[in-house]
Amino acid sequence: MGKHSVEKKTNAQREVEASGCSFAFHTYNPERALSGTEVAAELGQNPDQVFKTLVTRAKSGAHYVFMVPVGCELDLKKAARAVGEKAVQMIRERELYPLTGYVHGGCSPLGMKREFPAVADETALLFDRIVFSGGRRGAQIEMAADDLAKLISLSFADIIA
Repeated sequence: MGKHSVEKKTNAQREVEASGCSFAFHTYNPERALSGTEVAAELGQNPDQVFKTLVTRAKSGAHYVFMVPVGCELDLKKAARAVGEKAVQMIRERELYPLTGYVHGGCSPLGMKREFPAVADETALLFDRIVFSGGRRGAQIEMAADDLAKLISLSFADIIA
């Protein structure tokens, strides 16, 4: 049995393909697009429907994932309220890979080492489809927010500053 690895799929890509949900997979040159808004421009997408994935730790020690439009900032107080915690803070970049299996700039809410409760900004529901990291720099997944909510523990709330 030989290996037929034409392209190395990410955990996120494998999960979305196995889900049966409608999706599109987009790639871009990660050397040309560094910020989320640059990624949206590179792919010709509306930055309001391109979401970045942020990982936090609450005062309780629990971890949470938040998805916000690439041009926006996470409001930590609103985020904490959305998950019923007193406070949340961003984890350090060096903690990201050991915790999720993903690197900074390539963190997807799908296919993490462990699933954490996730909250997407409620603006995700304004679009037929949203775009988020495909699990590595240079890869994006586009799908309906409601479909994503079928695959992970995802809720929606006002969490942007």
